[in-house]
Amino acid sequence: MTLLRKSSERLALVVSMAIASATAASGQETAARPPVVLSDEARKLHAETLLIDGHNDLPWELRQQARGQFDKLDISKVQKSLQTDIPRLREGGVGAQFWSVWVPGETSKRGAALSTTIEQIELVKAMIAQYPETFELALTADDIERIAKTGKIASLIGMEGGYSIEGSIPVLRQLYEMGARYMTLTHSDSLDWADSGTDVPRSGGLSPFGEEVVREMNRLGMMVDISHVSPDAMKAALKVTKAPVIFSHSSARGVADHPRNVPDDVLKLTAENGGVVMVNFFSAFIVPDSAERDVKRMAYRREIDKTITDEGEIEQAMKRWDAENGRGGRGTIHTLVDHIDHIVKVAGVDHVGIGSDYDGVTMLPEQLEDVSTYPYITQALLDRGYSHDDIKKINGGNLLRVMRATEAAAEK
Repeated sequence: MTLLRKSSERLALVVSMAIASATAASGQETAARPPVVLSDEARKLHAETLLIDGHNDLPWELRQQARGQFDKLDISKVQKSLQTDIPRLREGGVGAQFWSVWVPGETSKRGAALSTTIEQIELVKAMIAQYPETFELALTADDIERIAKTGKIASLIGMEGGYSIEGSIPVLRQLYEMGARYMTLTHSDSLDWADSGTDVPRSGGLSPFGEEVVREMNRLGMMVDISHVSPDAMKAALKVTKAPVIFSHSSARGVADHPRNVPDDVLKLTAENGGVVMVNFFSAFIVPDSAERDVKRMAYRREIDKTITDEGEIEQAMKRWDAENGRGGRGTIHTLVDHIDHIVKVAGVDHVGIGSDYDGVTMLPEQLEDVSTYPYITQALLDRGYSHDDIKKINGGNLLRVMRATEAAAEK
């Protein structure tokens, strides 16, 4: 038997053992907490609810899979390569969606972050123009309510990663004028003015320029999004801002210890601020063992980035790491609702929302596989004793309140 064959067989054994372990864990979870079953009460309540999702990465997938050409990827039909399309948005009862105009961090290294972000904003507007019977651009809280009443999906633009402004306050103003209504201060890498939760800190939270960015966002009426940032940056932004903040797609660190999640002390500060934490559905953030695995994976990636520059070699190294370390558990819808429960317990029911991260993540809990599944959250919350009014707050009312407060702060 050749050495290569032996190596291949060992790798296959590792992968199959990892899959078996994940399957067994999933089976135990399902036995302990059976799948959610939709009732007529939940269907009716969900239909009456203005569901607002804080973060969806469909625009980048449209760019990657079809170069933004809708004749090549027609989302008016179910698309198996996506987690989002119009039929499933309708099935999920989505009333408003923040479309992320994320661009990779490497664009900032070659001076292309702003131009690529503008291209993404134009792609969102092209999608709205392509499907006018389904989407309409929303710029204000009043727009969201008005558009939702017509049966269309209010479509908002959220920037992800402060590198998009290329260190310029006038550029921030330009992107607001183009329709951006929130900006995530960082993505995965720290900037020279804001620290990421998944990178080495550079600013001790926020630099003086970072504080200026937050103040200018307040002045414009752009929501300050502190998903992705470090706890120190979270606290700095909360100290500076004159408007409520959002976490557009983060969950509770008290349930799953991942740096993408929000610590309990920051949850309490967010409640004092009047902000909202919009729970992320990504299994690697919400399932405790998967979060632990993902932290190790990110650390490994940081290490190989120091010695390997070729993207192909990095990709192969990460594939080997994944094969050796398994995939991690998916979790179920119950796992997600555990995060909602925790945020409600620590911060209160007025400070939690929905921020799925669909089409930006690779693994999702059972019963939350795509945008058609939001009614199951409504049912799961009913099953745990939440009132109709509180469920409406979680599904969208809390975000709408924060957006109105942000607009009011700008008027002052």
